[in-house]
Amino acid sequence: MFLHSRTPQLPSPEQTLPGRPVPSFTVPDRHTVLGNPLLGPYPEGLEVADFGLGCFWGAERKFWQLPAGVWTTLAGYQGGHTENPTYEEVCSGLTGHTEVVRVVFDPKLISYERLLKTFWESHDPTQGFRQGNDVGTQYRSAVYTHTPGQAATAKSSRDSYQQVLSSSGFGEITTEIAPAQGRPFYPAEGYHQQYLDKNPAGYCGIGGTGLSCPIGVAKAEG
Repeated sequence: MFLHSRTPQLPSPEQTLPGRPVPSFTVPDRHTVLGNPLLGPYPEGLEVADFGLGCFWGAERKFWQLPAGVWTTLAGYQGGHTENPTYEEVCSGLTGHTEVVRVVFDPKLISYERLLKTFWESHDPTQGFRQGNDVGTQYRSAVYTHTPGQAATAKSSRDSYQQVLSSSGFGEITTEIAPAQGRPFYPAEGYHQQYLDKNPAGYCGIGGTGLSCPIGVAKAEG
């Protein structure tokens, strides 16, 4: 993706780019791997989870590869102020967004806890505005929650994983956990969707700490 030599800083709302009232591009209709629609409304009974864990190319693949229960995944931008941003705008650091993956899942087949386990173990949540060589505010770690239950579970899993990380010499988790309400999700451009399915040898900057996250997965892979 893009490397930045300057120290990343989140812009204030007044510093962000103005954006636009409608998207400047279209999004493909269906997921190239799972075959289901990318955009809602989604079937009744499905739930939505939003995760930022670095470059969304590799992050999205982590979730669509789960064995059961993930209905669709979608790369996008969230947590900023610019309306309907483009990839170039997000990479400028002047929108406030981070790259995220929206995961639409069936809670009867896979639990939110199992998705969180994949999230924590697929990146280093202690790195602030970076993941490995990818540096910038758009690579920060984030969980945007859709229900009070998701929020409580995300925070509990963070606290559990912090104990594991601390015992192995890692620093404090910098992951933002915040309500999705008021933080709109904007789908990314079509070429970003399922990028590593279309480009199997493409760049993937996703890499975890190698430490297991000790949270329950009782409903997973059922």
